[in-house]
Amino acid sequence: MATATLPALPSQTARLASVDVIRGAVMVLMAIDHVRVYAGVPAGGADPAVFFTRWVTHFCAPAFLFLAGTSAFLYGRTHADVGRFLFTRGAWLVLLELTVLRVAWTFNLDFGTYNMAGVIWVIGCCMMLMALFVRLPLTLVGAIGVIVMAGHNLLDLGTLVPTLGGSSLAGLWKILYLGFLAGPLTIGNGGPPLLVLYSIVPWIGVMAAGYAFGALLVRGPAARTRACLIAGLGAIALFLVLRGFNLYGDPTPWGAPANVGTPAMPAVLAFLNTAKYPASLAFLLMTLGPTIALVPLAERARGSVARVLSVFGRVPFFFYVLHVPLIHALALAVSVLRTGAIDPWLFGNHPMAPPPVPDGYRWSLPLLYSVWAVALVLLYFASRWFAGLKARRRNSAWLKYV
Repeated sequence: MATATLPALPSQTARLASVDVIRGAVMVLMAIDHVRVYAGVPAGGADPAVFFTRWVTHFCAPAFLFLAGTSAFLYGRTHADVGRFLFTRGAWLVLLELTVLRVAWTFNLDFGTYNMAGVIWVIGCCMMLMALFVRLPLTLVGAIGVIVMAGHNLLDLGTLVPTLGGSSLAGLWKILYLGFLAGPLTIGNGGPPLLVLYSIVPWIGVMAAGYAFGALLVRGPAARTRACLIAGLGAIALFLVLRGFNLYGDPTPWGAPANVGTPAMPAVLAFLNTAKYPASLAFLLMTLGPTIALVPLAERARGSVARVLSVFGRVPFFFYVLHVPLIHALALAVSVLRTGAIDPWLFGNHPMAPPPVPDGYRWSLPLLYSVWAVALVLLYFASRWFAGLKARRRNSAWLKYV
């Protein structure tokens, strides 16, 4: 997820800055959703304020995976060991997801009942696969990425999913595609369960497409801007057509009637309520289209906001590892301030398998956003320090992995 440190070539400065600004922006949005986890606020619903609190964070995972692929391309332009680096870094990310981040999310050590394969897991898995892909021609890598993203929803139309559901390949199938929708994956014979939040498909397609996208960032300014606008706006237009007419690309038609007992969702919210697990083509077009189209604007971004975002964007993995326990700790502090005690619910198996939210616990949205703002201020100073450390120690081998 981190951008490799490249020589400060004048022709590359603006392009790398644009990647950092966009990545920093989506990290800021990501923090909203992770505060929401401990606020007891549902992940969407018919209430527009709650819906958009969740919806704006949908841009995060696609941008992370896509720009991780772009960073791999840029790294490979100046480093011959790109394949080895991607594999070892990917394995490192998977290990941290299953250990450090698992404890940070839950503040408990009950590994026997809950383990999660989240976004860091899938980035790591995809990086290890990309270690093989980088040996292929660039156009082939890009084609594989587009085909995986565009074609995986064909599985929704056939019988492949149910026929594999009870076979010996069921566990692998959960990791590759079904994820947590198929229930927990048992590690070993009667071992601890693993909930796969992010399956490898379609995210490997997103990273592969991002790798090919890196070739656009070495073009001249005019050609780069034109390519980003064509790709980004084209993706948005395709989303509007496919989703608007329910032609293809998402398993849930947006005009379908609500389930019995479920509040009816306003049409505009239903239209935007695309499937994230696994990420549908509609979801990816909806999120990656604007991200790509905004690259030329990010290149020209100046001022204090752009500087703050670029600080976050230069150290994304450091930000991620730090922000989860920080937000969790702030939630403990809020609990003490509100009730005089720490609610045991905060030590549940967050974010995927916590117990029901206790009566009266749920935060208001103003409180949620206030805690988010406090977290960002604290994270800024920590990220600025670490970004400075990486800049001073460009040749440090271990800093490339953080």
